[in-house]
Amino acid sequence: MTAPIPEIVDSHCHLDFPDFDGIRDAIIARAQAAGVRRMVTICTRLKNEPAVRAIAEAHPAVFYAAGTHPMSAAEEPLATVDDLIALSQHPKFVGIGETGLDYHYTADSAEIQKTSLKIHITAAQETGLPLIIHARAADDDMAEILTTGYRAKPYTCVMHCFSSSRELALATLDLGFYLSMSGIATFPKSSELRDIFAAAPLDRILLETDSPYLAPVPHRGKRNEPAYTAFTALKGAEIFGLSPADFAARTTANFDRLFTKARVRETV
Repeated sequence: MTAPIPEIVDSHCHLDFPDFDGIRDAIIARAQAAGVRRMVTICTRLKNEPAVRAIAEAHPAVFYAAGTHPMSAAEEPLATVDDLIALSQHPKFVGIGETGLDYHYTADSAEIQKTSLKIHITAAQETGLPLIIHARAADDDMAEILTTGYRAKPYTCVMHCFSSSRELALATLDLGFYLSMSGIATFPKSSELRDIFAAAPLDRILLETDSPYLAPVPHRGKRNEPAYTAFTALKGAEIFGLSPADFAARTTANFDRLFTKARVRETV
């Protein structure tokens, strides 16, 4: 691995997943040694929120968010706005979600996914915390729901692990939202995705792993971990024609602008 890039952030990982059982402390330590100073671990089923919260409480570098993943929306009790607002009171709770729409595997639950997404949007509007969106094979509905919600009452949002169409990228960027770059951007066949990122404003780009999934080159096909954010950062620097240190600084500033609770806590 190349020399560590100073101060990068993994804005989306899943440290509670069983892939990290028994090695969680070592995984977090490796991330920090690789320059990943902060991580946001994401709860995808609200019944797991206490375990995710405990990881954040145990590690100064870890923050967390919670919501109902769209692929689980039909299996889990529907979250309420009050549920999400109550969770948001925790000092290390920094975002709403992940939520969204996924019609690739779970199109049969599209209507409950839409209902769940709208609840999460309302919670983001009420709390002022950023919405964390999972979007797959649902671009038209996603653009319509996000835009309608924003016009009713503005909110902030990140399109997590963005790998959707240019049209959805433009629609969400027009709302002031952020696109998060994952290991997918390092894959040889992802040239069209890299072009989408290259055309986006640099001040709207975040970095993430989505670990334990989607490990970047040169670890593609293996278990991903937050330390590997550094490899995606190197590819991002190449895409934007910046030095790794400059790209790291810019994406970290973007994270601080969006995830304000993580920034404030880090600096006090």
